[in-house]
Amino acid sequence: MSAVAPDGRKLLRLEVRNSETPIERKPEWIKTRAKMGPEYNSLHALVKKEGLHTVCQEAGCPNIFECWEDREATFLIGGDQCTRRCDFCQIDTGKPADFDRDEPRRVAESIVTMDLNYATITGVARDDLPDGGAWLYAETVRQVHALTAGRETGRTGVELLIPDFNAVPEQLAEVFSSRPEVLAHNVETVPRIFKRIRPAFRYERSLDVITQARAAGLVTKSNLILGMGETREEVSQALADLVGAGCELITITQYLRPSVRHHPVERWVKPHEFVELQQEAEELGFAGVMSGPLVRSSYRAGRLYRQALEHRERAGV
Repeated sequence: MSAVAPDGRKLLRLEVRNSETPIERKPEWIKTRAKMGPEYNSLHALVKKEGLHTVCQEAGCPNIFECWEDREATFLIGGDQCTRRCDFCQIDTGKPADFDRDEPRRVAESIVTMDLNYATITGVARDDLPDGGAWLYAETVRQVHALTAGRETGRTGVELLIPDFNAVPEQLAEVFSSRPEVLAHNVETVPRIFKRIRPAFRYERSLDVITQARAAGLVTKSNLILGMGETREEVSQALADLVGAGCELITITQYLRPSVRHHPVERWVKPHEFVELQQEAEELGFAGVMSGPLVRSSYRAGRLYRQALEHRERAGV
C-alpha cells in the first residue's frame, strides 16, 4: 500500500500498521435491502433537485431508506476536516476549513426545504477555534428551531451530536443553551481500548459531558461500537457507566471498517448478541435502545426521542 493517504498527507505509523490487515469480508447478516417508500422517493427527488447535501447520502448509510421514510436526515457542520483522529472514523484529520458563520442558516434552510420531522446535526472537532466550535453547534440548533417554528406539524426536532469540547463548562453551556431535543455524545468504546481508538478523547471526560447535559435538563444519548477489541463484560460495564452518568438513550452497532488505514475489525458480533444487549440495556434503565449490526447513532432518532419523553412522563420528570 502507498505510504500516502488519499488527501496527500503521509500515513501515520498507526495507519501503516492498520493497512497490513486486509479489509475483512462481511458476514451474511451485514446486508441490507433497499425498501423505497413514497416519503423516501419524494425526499430523494427533492434533495436531487435542490442540490442539498446530507450525511445520509454522502456516507452511504444503509438506513437511509428507513430514516427518510420517517422524514429524518443527518447533517455535518464545521467542514470535512477534523482536528482529532479516531481510528474508526472515516472523516479525515487535517487543517479545518475557514470558519463559516453562515453555515447554520444554510443547514436550517435545507431542513426547511426537506420538511424534516427530525434532524441530527453532527460535526467535526474544531480545537482550532477559541470556543471549540460551540457557537456553531448552538447557532445551528437555534436557526433550525426558528425557521421551523411555524411548521404545521410542529417545529423540526434537533438531535445535536457533539464532540466533548474538552468538557469545558462554558463551551458546553453555550451548546446546552440552544436546547436541542436530544444532546448526544458518543463514548463509542470501552475504557481499556479507549486511548488507542480515540487518543484525543478521554472516557471519563465523555461521561462528564453526558452528566453535564443531563444536569442541564436535556435528553441525553450515546453510542457504542462493537468489534474493535472489547469483551462482552466490558460492554456491560460501559452500559452501566453510561446509565450512571445520566445517559437516557443508547445505540449499539457493529464496527464497519472505512478503509485499510483504519482499525481492523476484531470480530463480527452475531445478531443474537445485539438482542441480548438490547434487553440488558433496557433492564439497566435506558429509556430507549437501538441495537443491531447496521444500527447507526442517528438511526430512528426521532422514535428514540419520543421514547425518552414517554419514559420521563411515566417517571413524573
